[in-house]
Amino acid sequence: MFIRGPTLPCPNALLFFSLIDNLKLLLRLFVQPAAAMSDILDRGSLLFSVCAVIAVSFALQGPLGHVFSFYTPLLILAAVYSPGTLLLSKILDRKSAGAAAAFQRDYAPLLTCTAMAWSAANLPLAAAARIVPVSIFIYAAAVAYVYFLVLMFFAVRTVFGTENVTAFTIVCLSWLPLLAAFWLWGPFQYLLGWLASPFILLYGFYYFRTAGTELGAGFRNRQNFRRSLDAAAVNPHDGEAQYQLGLLYEQRRQTSQAIQRFEAAVAIDPTLTDAHFQLGCIARRQGRFKDALAHFQSVLDQDEKHHQSEILRELGALYLAARQFEDARGELARYIERRPYDPEGLYYMGECLKALGQTAQAREMYQRAIEAARAAPPYLRRGAARWSRLAQSQL
Repeated sequence: MFIRGPTLPCPNALLFFSLIDNLKLLLRLFVQPAAAMSDILDRGSLLFSVCAVIAVSFALQGPLGHVFSFYTPLLILAAVYSPGTLLLSKILDRKSAGAAAAFQRDYAPLLTCTAMAWSAANLPLAAAARIVPVSIFIYAAAVAYVYFLVLMFFAVRTVFGTENVTAFTIVCLSWLPLLAAFWLWGPFQYLLGWLASPFILLYGFYYFRTAGTELGAGFRNRQNFRRSLDAAAVNPHDGEAQYQLGLLYEQRRQTSQAIQRFEAAVAIDPTLTDAHFQLGCIARRQGRFKDALAHFQSVLDQDEKHHQSEILRELGALYLAARQFEDARGELARYIERRPYDPEGLYYMGECLKALGQTAQAREMYQRAIEAARAAPPYLRRGAARWSRLAQSQL
């Protein structure tokens, strides 16, 4: 007697379902761009996005009268626009990782999201180009590229975790690499023709194969990590998995989903101090002071020195926003005693003393915040600069 084991799906079926899933993600960009970009990071395929760009470009060939080759948009997105956007994000929103590490980590996810955004923006244009007059087609093309920039705003915010203002600035400046490519397009096109030699292509394939594999492997590892978190979150007793998913959504600026995950984490395990801290910070930013105080009190009950005593700073900022200035001064004084060189805490104390009418002491705190920001380590300097600017405006 033979026992039949579990039947594995055939590769063709897996390929078909992956194609359908990526097509749904592409169409979802029209109705839920923020959620779609997040799902593209988790389940999107770089190969599908590249093929989508080529297919849409090929469809635009007829209406545009062969103004560009079918591979030109993909070449510009991969070699100019995506690297330029990544460089702008590194300049405007500096992270602790170096440029090489940031490129290896973020290039493939950004290119996937960018290619999907370009395909979604130009898909209606390709469908309408054969039936609308040329005069209307020009305006439709302008609308399509404006919509592409809108989708890129969500892509930048999701991939890099930047704030809305920073993401908007990056997208507004993303035309600069395209302008540089326009001026250099003649020599670059000549170089491409020279590089089209079969010998050069074969050598380039073997030389860059490892680097390309590493870029794709990083993207796949990120997606595998998300799948493992989803699998762990199925366990109704695993609050840590819910907390990690909440951090992921918060990093992508999806606040409502982050709140749901953090609340699920504390419902499973009320002693998860980190989840209470994150819920309190979100509630404070949203102006829900009562909820923020409840979560911060839970953190204090469990660990008064949580997160390098930043719970005291957040509690002081909460009292300051609620105009309970004496309570704010008490909490901030305890925090500054433990961390006297944190520009954010010093700025909050300056605001508190100013509200209490103690102008001289407030000026001293503002000056200390400026000096602390100048002395901050390089990887913290950009975040500290915000509080330095605010303190200088008060002085």
